[in-house]
Amino acid sequence: MDIMSTEVTDEELAIRVQGGDKAAFAAIMERFEGKLLRYGNKFLAEREDVVDIVQEVFISVYQNIKSFDGSQKFSPWVYRIAHNAFVNGLKKKSRNPFVMLDFDALLSHTVSEDPLRALREQEEMHKMIDVGLDQISPKYKEILILYYLEELPYKEIADILQVPTGTVGIRIKRAREALRKVYEKMQFQYGDT
Repeated sequence: MDIMSTEVTDEELAIRVQGGDKAAFAAIMERFEGKLLRYGNKFLAEREDVVDIVQEVFISVYQNIKSFDGSQKFSPWVYRIAHNAFVNGLKKKSRNPFVMLDFDALLSHTVSEDPLRALREQEEMHKMIDVGLDQISPKYKEILILYYLEELPYKEIADILQVPTGTVGIRIKRAREALRKVYEKMQFQYGDT
């Protein structure tokens, strides 16, 4: 079976890396680089900072791969390392997190047949979401990113944030309610998601 094949699971690749297979680590990097860059862009505005931290994440993954339990899911383990690295990056930069979000996946919007009108509607939606997320706490921003943008299940989010699974559901509910209140103050209607 080809190591780059999607039939080879992340967990199988990690076990191969534990056994010294460098090609398996290259496959892990290929699978996770885009995801981690996208995730990092939610924390830091400077692309160079994100790229540097993602490289640090891969170094940390490689150095600590022996601690990965092959009976567990690999994705939350990697995201936990990335989460810690990006939080540390934020502390170093002392910048407001989540400045550069891609919100298309967070809220749906109508698509116009007129391309110029559709572009204007999309820009308005981005501005509205930017303003809304800017006014809620970072822990709520992060939970929305992990759930809606990264499309991770509650269990994996709980593993990444090191909180009980029930807390994930509560935070998502509270985050949506916080956004709803912000939009109501701005006289926007935030539909049920």
